[in-house]
Amino acid sequence: MIGVLALQGGFLEHLVAIRILGAIAREVRLPSDFVGIDALIIPGGESTTIAKMMDLYELRKPISDFADQGHPVWGTCAGLIMLSIDNIDEEPETLSLIDISVQRNAYGRQLESFITDLKSSIFSEKIFQGVFIRAPIISRVGQGVQVLSELKDKSPVAVRQNNIIGTTFHPELTDDYRYHEYFLSMLEGSNL
Repeated sequence: MIGVLALQGGFLEHLVAIRILGAIAREVRLPSDFVGIDALIIPGGESTTIAKMMDLYELRKPISDFADQGHPVWGTCAGLIMLSIDNIDEEPETLSLIDISVQRNAYGRQLESFITDLKSSIFSEKIFQGVFIRAPIISRVGQGVQVLSELKDKSPVAVRQNNIIGTTFHPELTDDYRYHEYFLSMLEGSNL
């Protein structure tokens, strides 16, 4: 069962994508909601709000423990910011689960949002359309972090370190569910 953190942001679109692929998905809002889930998606939204809600509902430790146990965790956009080890903007405080540095809203405001074709090392040559909405940039990739996809200028936009993946863009806003399929495939390779 896939849990989707449902505090704020685009959680519904992830739930729909996972269910379209035939997997069971449910909303996660409280520590008790981790019982029975095998993987977690932290969706895009507003990272400061997500962080405040995580604190309010005491979710930081359950998420960190869940990841430390080897469960797959995927963050998209603001979710990626929350997973990073270093948020250049300093706020919000992150979970420090993947060795990358990020900068929030690096491409500009809502008006500077864009869609672009991306190639990925995990897919065939078929292009994936990345939807970037007030997206962060990954300014540093640590040792042991695999770049899964990058922009034409070689800026990383999808990364993986062990059981943690992150995308600066929003795969859930397309009808191309290959990133969701890849995330589900991580369950097959886990020792859970």
